[in-house]
This record gives sequence, structure tokens and C-alpha cells, in this order.
Amino acid sequence: MKIQIFKVRLSDKYIVADQNILDRFLQANNILKYETAFVKDEDSYWSVILYYEELKMHFNDAKPQKYSAEKDAELSESESKILESLKMWRSEKAKDQKLPVYFIATNQELSSIVKYKPAKKEELCDIKGFGKHKIENYGEEIIEILEMV
Repeated sequence: MKIQIFKVRLSDKYIVADQNILDRFLQANNILKYETAFVKDEDSYWSVILYYEELKMHFNDAKPQKYSAEKDAELSESESKILESLKMWRSEKAKDQKLPVYFIATNQELSSIVKYKPAKKEELCDIKGFGKHKIENYGEEIIEILEMV
């Protein structure tokens, strides 16, 4: 049995995307048990813990879609600051590793992080472009930046 935790934020800005991610997960897995809790803080949300078994996928089954911010999405002032912090981090990381910046994360991926606001590195897997490698190598640093800004 595996466990997955979801955060369903209640603001109009996030609820549709969060619900879609949860719905896709529910369709792709056999849920054995669940727990929910309402968390009331500056951004109230439902915390959903699912105990599940993976359903076997057939060859032609599609992968669940991942979250991706609109290319021309408007950013608030605080979101713009977060994006700039992420871009500065990305530039330093790329320079240290002698890689092009887009190998670390594309502008679209950074914008998606800013809009989705993952609270822990495991939530980065819900963002288009983030797989195991990027999450293992950069996930903790990205979450730290989001927590600091």
C-alpha cells in the first residue's frame, strides 16, 4: 500500500487545478482508504491523504497531465518577486554546473512553480517538466526559495 498527500486550496485561483490533479490521481489508482482534514491558515485548504495501490496501465493509456501555468499568465507583485528569486537561483546553479539555464528549469517551468506554489518537493512532480531527476537535484532548494520569499 502506498500513500499520497494532496493539498486542495480553496481560492478560486487554485481550486480547479488542484481538483484536476486529485481527479487524475483518483482515476489512475485504486484507493484503499482516505483521510481528510481542513487546514485553516492564511491560505485555507483541504489536506487529503490517500492510501492506494497503483492500477496497471495498458500500453495505450495516457499519462496524467501535469500542471502548467498559461504562457501569458499575469503574475502578482509577490509572484514576480518569487519568479526573480527562482531565476537568480537557476542562473547560479547553471553557472556552477556549467549547463545552460534551461537545463535546470525553463521559464515556463519556473512560472508554473510560482503559480502552483508547491509546499513540498514531492508536489513538484505535479508540474509539467519536473521528473525524478529535477526533483532529486533541485527540489529542496526550490521549496526553500518558495518558503523564504
